[in-house]
Amino acid sequence: MSVHIYQCPVRWSDMDVYGVVNNVSFLRLLEEARVDFIWRLGAEQGDAFFSGGSVVVRHAIEYKRPLVHRHEPVAIHMWVSEVRAAAVTIEYEVRDGDTLCALAATTMAPFNYEGRYPRTMSDEETAFFERFLNPRKALSCAC
Repeated sequence: MSVHIYQCPVRWSDMDVYGVVNNVSFLRLLEEARVDFIWRLGAEQGDAFFSGGSVVVRHAIEYKRPLVHRHEPVAIHMWVSEVRAAAVTIEYEVRDGDTLCALAATTMAPFNYEGRYPRTMSDEETAFFERFLNPRKALSCAC
């Protein structure tokens, strides 16, 4: 199984009044990691979903430990747990060193913005995501 690891900076502004990374900020960190995974790797290895258009259809996060501001980046491990004709699910582990801070999953669907309708994934998109395919789910529930 291939895993993409993104070293994500945690900004001071990501924290809330309680001194921990806010739940909305967690989504932003996951977005940064996902964009790095799809765009940066996609540019090297073929079409990777954004050039043809896509939308997020589901997010789920399970918080394990608080994450606080730090100067070192936090490691976000990503892999693909499911590839279908019209959807892909990306799983995440957010780690502060050896500490697991959160588990998450995002399901995305291909979408034609110009025509404003759902589409199926191209062969290139499917091939890209299959390189990172592992059926292991980060989250234990089917949220």
